[in-house]
Amino acid sequence: MRKKTNTSLKERLALKNKLVKEILAEFLGTFILIVLGLSSIAQATLSGGTKGDILTVNISFSIAVAMAVYVAGGISGGHVNPAVSLAMCVLGRLEWKKLPLYVIFQFLGAFVGSATVFGVYYEALMNYSGGILTVTGPNATAHIFATYPAPYLSIMGGFVDQVIGTALLLLVILALFDNNNLRVPKGLEPVVISLHILLLGLALGMNCGCALNPARDLSPRIFTAVAGWGMEVFSAGNNWWWVPVVAPSIGAITGALLYELFIELHHPQTHKDSEVEYEMTKNVM
Repeated sequence: MRKKTNTSLKERLALKNKLVKEILAEFLGTFILIVLGLSSIAQATLSGGTKGDILTVNISFSIAVAMAVYVAGGISGGHVNPAVSLAMCVLGRLEWKKLPLYVIFQFLGAFVGSATVFGVYYEALMNYSGGILTVTGPNATAHIFATYPAPYLSIMGGFVDQVIGTALLLLVILALFDNNNLRVPKGLEPVVISLHILLLGLALGMNCGCALNPARDLSPRIFTAVAGWGMEVFSAGNNWWWVPVVAPSIGAITGALLYELFIELHHPQTHKDSEVEYEMTKNVM
């Protein structure tokens, strides 16, 4: 009787709409990415560097991506990044009609994740900042949540940085899921993606923090604006805020098209191989 009741409850709660399941997966995956990634920055900053540094932050973010993809990958593709979803639409691997909902729930996941980090580290934030939340200065804490450019960096330099970084991200992701390339064993793709993101952070993180993800940057920035840091989070860095939103989107499309033009277009590919590869990149990203 109990087993029958549990089964009945599961049947009532289980979602039937495929799109709803996908966008909830994107929400949860992005939430996990942001909570684990931003918490590593919070720990390093609020401990004065005694419990973390640039290396621990890069390692944490890369592993967080792998965990997020493992959570959401089998349901939605585990994009957890609006730029990736956009590139998949351009390549015809995600329906355009799904893109707005994917993006909305990725941004929502990132916003809720930011609020969670704020709650977890609230007392540490107050202790570190003396209750004054600032964007710049010796006790600045806004960078825990969003990226800001180095003092020497121009808007154009940062824009190019983000385009190149995200292009490299997509180019390698597509290679990992290409049945006619070397690939990696099924199920290990998120691990290799995380290693690639670690490499990008270590190689390209100096200029502006290597955001590469509009949801990872804009949603936390909006959260800080309403949580006490104020509108300076948008004006800082010569109005930097739009660069990590626009540049990764352009970079993702660029990287995807480069892989198509330089590699995938030239495969002696059968129709069956194309269908298998399409399903793989659609269901796990």
